[in-house]
Amino acid sequence: MSVSIDWLAFLQVFVAALVGAVAIVTFYAFGLRLLVRSGHAPVVSPAEFTDAITVITEKDLQRAEKQAAKAARKSPLTDAQKRLSLVGAYGCFALCGLAVIAGILIIVVGH
Repeated sequence: MSVSIDWLAFLQVFVAALVGAVAIVTFYAFGLRLLVRSGHAPVVSPAEFTDAITVITEKDLQRAEKQAAKAARKSPLTDAQKRLSLVGAYGCFALCGLAVIAGILIIVVGH
């Protein structure tokens, strides 16, 4: 019994996976950047992680929230630019979600 590998198909799957991963990570990073630029810096409190290692203390959390609020006040952007950044951030996150859903559908349903 002989096993033959279709190397062209293997290469196509590899390239598709690489491009998909790079696209999702890029859109997510760009979405986070736009979210911060719009004045909505994501600050996660350690209390939300139950039974996990606390990365920051409550004092550090308060300091981070204070710095985020100060940065939002000092932003040179107008309200319209901030709103546009927020819409762009949500758009990037939506593209990430759609890419993941499309990948799952391709796996489950087929071509």
